[in-house]
Amino acid sequence: MLLGILSDTHDRYAITGRAVRALLARKAEFFIHCGDVTTPRLLDPLAGLRAAFVFGNCDWDRQALASYAESVGVACHATFADLELGGKSIAVTHGDDHGKLEDAIESGRYDYVFHGHTHVRRDQRAGRTRVINPGALHRATTKTVALLDTDTDALEFLTIEPTSE
Repeated sequence: MLLGILSDTHDRYAITGRAVRALLARKAEFFIHCGDVTTPRLLDPLAGLRAAFVFGNCDWDRQALASYAESVGVACHATFADLELGGKSIAVTHGDDHGKLEDAIESGRYDYVFHGHTHVRRDQRAGRTRVINPGALHRATTKTVALLDTDTDALEFLTIEPTSE
């Protein structure tokens, strides 16, 4: 299964739309947003797609985000998602709760742990667990998202070129 992974979009609507289109062009089948959506309209590019997200530390109006997500068919998992996709176990958290992130990594329960928060790409292994941060579409020198093939374990970071927004 091809997973499109995003994080830290921070109300950057145009670049988020371009990122989702880039992932769709690469045949992403499911989209995971690792938090810091910030406003409900940022979920619009994911509407009608198989998608889920978790809250980040800048997602202040969580009720509005959760309600809007439900209305556009995007699954909201509060601050932690425990998913089974493509035959793999996946934990998703924003990363601002360092203890929660480290617990997921160290538990050995997950094939993958996805997070954001640092605005820095990450691809590391901790035992059987692969830890992935797709980077960010805001406040990052290079704006990136990630595409993961759970069948082959191949990971690719896609650079999304910024424009004036």
